[in-house]
Amino acid sequence: MNYVADLHVHSPYARATSKAISPESLYQWAQVKGIDVVGTGDFTHPVWLALLKDKLLPAGNGFYCLKDLPRQSLVPGMRRMSKTVYFCLSTEVSTIYSFAGRLRKSHHLIYAPDFQAVDQLNKRLSKVGDLAADGRPILKLSARNLLEIVCETGSRCHLIPAHIWTPWFSIFGAKSGYDAIQDVFKDLTEHIFALETGLSSDPTMNWRVSDLDRYTLVSNSDAHSPQKLGREANRFDTAINYDALFDALHTRKGFKGTLEYFPEQGKYHLDGHRVCALPLLPRQTLRYEGRCPKCKKPVTVGVLHRVEDLADRVTPQRPTDTSGFDYIVPLPEIIAQVMGYQVNAKRVHTAFAKIINQFGSEFRFLLETPIADIEAKLPMPYAIAVNRLRSCQVKKYPGYDGVYGKMVLWEPGEIPEQLNAFA
Repeated sequence: MNYVADLHVHSPYARATSKAISPESLYQWAQVKGIDVVGTGDFTHPVWLALLKDKLLPAGNGFYCLKDLPRQSLVPGMRRMSKTVYFCLSTEVSTIYSFAGRLRKSHHLIYAPDFQAVDQLNKRLSKVGDLAADGRPILKLSARNLLEIVCETGSRCHLIPAHIWTPWFSIFGAKSGYDAIQDVFKDLTEHIFALETGLSSDPTMNWRVSDLDRYTLVSNSDAHSPQKLGREANRFDTAINYDALFDALHTRKGFKGTLEYFPEQGKYHLDGHRVCALPLLPRQTLRYEGRCPKCKKPVTVGVLHRVEDLADRVTPQRPTDTSGFDYIVPLPEIIAQVMGYQVNAKRVHTAFAKIINQFGSEFRFLLETPIADIEAKLPMPYAIAVNRLRSCQVKKYPGYDGVYGKMVLWEPGEIPEQLNAFA
């Protein structure tokens, strides 16, 4: 069965996350987006874990479902949906330790098949970090030793390195990273089967590094609010159950690729210095010897630069057993460009609800609906916008040093102003 999974989200107990996150809001926004399996996030946090235990029931497939379904739509004007959404027990943790005279900081995703395994895992992790301090707890142990704990908890528990290229907290990041997976996980490297590539890279960038060919490249939203679900996601064609999903990630049989942000939209794609509003290409950073030409302070080295550092291919080479991917942009961003409003404007929300009511879900509208059907039911700019998205005919302004990039579907004045209203 074909389905979509977003396996990296957070609770309201993680730093810099929305208080609106709840099992109910994750369930409802997964329906709106068209996501079938969503991570719970933050099962290491005792308050969030207690809430999950109270509100979720085993679905009989290694996933969980809501005990009591929401009775009202979360988005005003949007019809209540009946789509089934499953929860996968998940968390993200941060390991901080010293190795070879350098401080190493990296984030990792952990998955468990049931609350019994979660309890066993949390009991061990509580000895190396304060699990109540943050939904994404800091653990004082190496990434290799974290993997050992996960493996010893049970063969159905899994670890995937998170957003592997981002500068500050990843295995390849410029600030604390390594140059090879084997250097991170050492004798346990064989237990690593997938890597999360992050918003600031895409498969074509990763296909320039031959050492990554053996790993399944996954993409998730890393949502800090329920509305951000599905910024990136994964496609599967397997039975919808926990073991089948992870078997597909191990073998690539049944893994059908990813839904991707344009990497330029990620907030660490290029190098740069946010304070001076200065993005830099890798060659410019080298020319300036790693310092901002305006203030002379060190720049943040971004994802593109690190990929080029480790790349052993001039052009991407897709592994033969690897599935493809599609680019997506959150529908409210498209509506805002069509209407000429800010993305949080009330008219954008109203149009968003109408489109979801008409076409079923965000992914169905962006990826599956024939352009002719969009032309027949919506003003012309929507068909133009979706067609340009699908054919990658967009203009991109890359992000850098914590500043998100932008994607522009057309220049001002290109689309007749009178067509911008929602019919």
